Amino acid sequence: MASTHARFMQDIEIKDSDIDVVGHVNNIVYLRWVQNIAVAHWGAQAHPEDQARLLWVVIRHEIDYKHQCFRDDALRAETWVGPASRLAFERNTEIIRSKDGRDQIVARARTVWCPIDRRRGRPCDVGERVRAHFSTGESDKVV
Repeated sequence: MASTHARFMQDIEIKDSDIDVVGHVNNIVYLRWVQNIAVAHWGAQAHPEDQARLLWVVIRHEIDYKHQCFRDDALRAETWVGPASRLAFERNTEIIRSKDGRDQIVARARTVWCPIDRRRGRPCDVGERVRAHFSTGESDKVV
């Protein structure tokens, strides 16, 4: 299994419905992209047993919007894990525009996720395998 501490990347397709009345990507769409890449990262790199046992819910989103994006922009999302406490796992995401051979960060997000036991529907400990792959270490300051 590849290291999950490295950045996980995914291209983004901007749809007509993503554009707001001002003519650029609506701020709420960035939130969807942040959640989509987190789910894709988990699905691509988590052990199947852990995927069957755990669900994740967001307990905090922070997004800094740096630049506007438009319908024809070439975008990708990059995500990577951060520190974790017992029930709060930090994830970072950047939305990046590639233009003329240069990359520009258009949005940066920090999201805190809580693991949920799929059967009980309650927050739970993830176990060492998940903690090793989906956090950079223990922190009591996550949230």
